[in-house]
Amino acid sequence: MTRLSIAIPSKGRLKEKSEDWLSASGFKLRQKGGGRGYSAELKGLPDADIMLLSAREISEELIAGNLHVGITGEDLLHDLSNAFDREVHVMRRLGFGGADVIVAVPASWLDVETMADLEAAGALFRQRHGRRMRVATKYLKLTRQFFAEKAVGEYRLIVSPGATEAAPAAGTAEVIVDITSTGSTLKANDLKVLDDGVILKSEASLVGSLRADWSPEALKTFEIFSDSVEATAAARKQVRIESDSAIPESVIQNFDLTPMSEHIALCVSQNASSAARALAKVGAKTVTIATINQAFSSDNAVFGNFVKNLSRTA
Repeated sequence: MTRLSIAIPSKGRLKEKSEDWLSASGFKLRQKGGGRGYSAELKGLPDADIMLLSAREISEELIAGNLHVGITGEDLLHDLSNAFDREVHVMRRLGFGGADVIVAVPASWLDVETMADLEAAGALFRQRHGRRMRVATKYLKLTRQFFAEKAVGEYRLIVSPGATEAAPAAGTAEVIVDITSTGSTLKANDLKVLDDGVILKSEASLVGSLRADWSPEALKTFEIFSDSVEATAAARKQVRIESDSAIPESVIQNFDLTPMSEHIALCVSQNASSAARALAKVGAKTVTIATINQAFSSDNAVFGNFVKNLSRTA
């Protein structure tokens, strides 16, 4: 029997945010071996093996089929995968770990604002220095693809071993392709992002491997996990409204309420206050609005779509 394997980031804010996200869906993480352990367990999901890996390792293992599910950034998946749609499936973007993969040049390059300007600057650089301008990055595949799309050929790639944003100041490269969330580090290093230099908008995502060995047992465990995750996501979009008098059909229709009983209905969060005021105006003395932790549905479209993708790539 192949048990479900799940990997989450092993350190930093991505780990913290991943733990919070799992906990909100009812899965409390307990790390084995203390803070330095690389395996864990999820309370509420005993039939799964939980691993703590770097985001890059998670992407590599998902693509190779050595993991069933993982939380990682889409930037790494796109850069490492040779056949994205046949190797991995992004099931849910998680709303944290947001960052852009960008092309940046020294702020002093006043005449370089676009990728077309960069190509012209590259030709001039080669004429003056007898070599191509260097582009430092960890994202080799994404860079090659993007530069080709933008018809930029006057460059050569330099693999960045450390802090990519420091490469121009250190004299090891003229241009960088890196990931940024606020842009503050770029500004601190006197760099600017080109106007059309955003290669990819990325964030932490729940990703399934299409190449892993999905046994019926692993799929069943993942369905349990996915049902809770989707129930939590659905609950964030709605609240429970309870009135001390019957909820009129007019209010149900006007505010798109889902009746649960004569006095109770579900409501889209943004409509809740308006619906409560409307109920008070038609005679209700007390109307309460309560948040919902989870809202389970008989149809889990996210899980269903993943299973369909699995069958297509089998």
